[in-house]
Amino acid sequence: MDAGEMDGALGETIEISGIVQGVGFRPFVYRLALRLGLDGTVSNAGGRVLIHAGGPRAALDAFAAALVAEAPPLARIERVERRPAALPEPGFRIVESGAGTVSIGVVPDVATCPACLAEIADPTARRYRYAFTNCTDCGPRFSIVAGLPYDRPATTMAGFPMCPACRAEYENPADRRFHAQPIACPACGPRLWLEREGTEIASGDPIHDAAELLRTGRILAVKGIGGFHIACDATDADAVATLRARKHRPTKPLAVMADLPTAHRLCVISPEEEAALLAPSAPILLLPLRPDAGLSPSLAPGQSHLGLMLPYTPLHHLLIAAAGRPLVMTSGNRSSEPQIFRDDEARAGLAGVVDGFLLHDRPIARRLDDSVARFAAGGLRVIRRGRGFAPLPLALPEDFDGAPPVLAMGGELKSALCLTHGARALLSHHLGDLDEPATGDAFETALADYSALFAHTPQVIAADLHPDYRASRLGAALAEARGLPLESVQHHHAHIAAAMAENGWRRADGKVVGIALDGLGLGEDGTVWGAEVLVCDYRECRRIARLSPIPLAGGDAASREPWRVLLAHLDRALGRAAVDGDAGLAKLFAGKPVPTLRAMMDKGLNAPLASSAGRLFDAVAALLGLAPDRLSHEGEAAMALEAVAEGEAAPYPFAIAAQGDLMEIDPAPLWRALLADLASGRPLPAMAAAFHAGLADAFVSVATKAADEAGIHAVALSGGVFQNVRLLEETVARLRARGLTPLIPSHVPANDGGLALGQAVVAAARQMA
Repeated sequence: MDAGEMDGALGETIEISGIVQGVGFRPFVYRLALRLGLDGTVSNAGGRVLIHAGGPRAALDAFAAALVAEAPPLARIERVERRPAALPEPGFRIVESGAGTVSIGVVPDVATCPACLAEIADPTARRYRYAFTNCTDCGPRFSIVAGLPYDRPATTMAGFPMCPACRAEYENPADRRFHAQPIACPACGPRLWLEREGTEIASGDPIHDAAELLRTGRILAVKGIGGFHIACDATDADAVATLRARKHRPTKPLAVMADLPTAHRLCVISPEEEAALLAPSAPILLLPLRPDAGLSPSLAPGQSHLGLMLPYTPLHHLLIAAAGRPLVMTSGNRSSEPQIFRDDEARAGLAGVVDGFLLHDRPIARRLDDSVARFAAGGLRVIRRGRGFAPLPLALPEDFDGAPPVLAMGGELKSALCLTHGARALLSHHLGDLDEPATGDAFETALADYSALFAHTPQVIAADLHPDYRASRLGAALAEARGLPLESVQHHHAHIAAAMAENGWRRADGKVVGIALDGLGLGEDGTVWGAEVLVCDYRECRRIARLSPIPLAGGDAASREPWRVLLAHLDRALGRAAVDGDAGLAKLFAGKPVPTLRAMMDKGLNAPLASSAGRLFDAVAALLGLAPDRLSHEGEAAMALEAVAEGEAAPYPFAIAAQGDLMEIDPAPLWRALLADLASGRPLPAMAAAFHAGLADAFVSVATKAADEAGIHAVALSGGVFQNVRLLEETVARLRARGLTPLIPSHVPANDGGLALGQAVVAAARQMA
């Protein structure tokens, strides 16, 4: 026994796992140890922080508790392990990073913190009005990381040597910029400039000049953290119309950026929504638009909600303040193409779209779209996972610990990758729709990037059951080239499995009932599914019910032209003679190639059968006059139907009957009721509300019966149609009223952006069996 132990001092090794690097954790530990009078060291090692501490037992216990209770705001502690150790040398020091396994826990890009905002507003501060101010609690992270461990030489800040003043802050454990890798100031950091027609505008204040252009109706490309935005005055109808025309984006809603007081004047914002806007993730939030907002009406045509975000970098804060008005901030790309994030690509690709470029010389390591979210069913629901959320790892249920590492390829639309390490999953940022060639190329780049950055070596590849998806083909090729097993996962099984995993459903917990409502996904029987009730665990899935299928005349064309789907539904529900004999319907289908489509459906030529909830929404919207003949973006008709629904309404009826070994949810009674209400002049908001209620009622009735028969208490909800807040809340309320527990996606998108997580856990579970 040494002298320290005789005096009551003990030594411990404390190992902390989670998001504990790049968040100021080591200086936090240093200050805490000094406060409690402890000796020792703290260092990074792989994905962990290692602490060797010594002192009285009471002080060590207080230290361990405070490590969790007082952790830095960006830290996420998953595990704290304490082990006895020899007493350390006197004093407490921060030591250099040690070797170890690469962590999948990289911090996302983080919105500017209050301390840095105060600094750029302080005329006496050396970072006054500096557009790249940041500290340990805020600023770029994932968008500048080129390699791990996360140190400045492995970021795109490597080309900006620190000046003596910044170096002093960086090396001072008591400073909030201690080891803040993007640290910079006007003397040594990135610079900002305004460029027009290939020429830099010589000005002492590019922010002021850019704001002046925006105030006069011009359109600008603004280089941010994860890529370029296209910006214009959101109150200027002509500027918005010009932007839409140049970008070939006729109706898809545009996001708006505003400061908080202005945001409250534009939208109805609850305290929970304000907290989400102000959170470090700073997403675009879909919020109820005030009728007197004074914005261009073409920002979100036909919608009751606006996508709104607050400024999240010093550059954005300075630009919004200088412009003095809300600004459109939409993705810097041409329609359907990936967001541009390199200067030369922006100059070439946006030359005919914008009137100028607000640029800086800090390179972006990877594109990151803004995240999109909304509140529904009592919580925040992420619709698009990007800046601010990715690449935060997701904790899988505890009995996935020991699972082999999986690479999951995701789907064709709203694609994302998923990499797993045991009971942790890294779901990538939104990568886009792979039917666009440029997005497909970007997907392959992201695959190589994630695999290299996180040193991920999979033991199994997971992909969608559809063999013609680009992601599936790539997954199959990878599996063959590396000699790895390929797990093909049915589309809707993956949706439900993702909801199970995010909600902590263990493999040992058994089966759930799943309601999967989306557009289209290949089923195990070779037909197209999209509105199913399933009973499944992670390994297996059985379909027990579906929406009655209808032929999609023209295949993919039916997803773009809702009247085609309406024709198929009405023909099936009423018969062709009744459809042709209805004067209102005859007018609706006038000039359409109805005989040709019917011939295709009769012969089964390019008219696959589909049980799709997404297409049902399209058809109802078409009947109610809410959908154009040809959609300009995915979900346009369904969004219009949700936006118009108001008040409470008795649910429209659906027929439910056994068809072989399946229960079939038949919308024929719905169509008869809708036509009768149209003839009687019932208001559109009431009809739209009754449709949502009827769809929820029908699927919950079938799910409840399935749960009762199987002794199941949980029902998982997923698929892109559940982004509809009204439908989600109607469904959740009915499930809870029947004593069932809903498992709802939250930080994992319910749409195809969450497929890869579901594929990954299914593949892992199968490999562990």
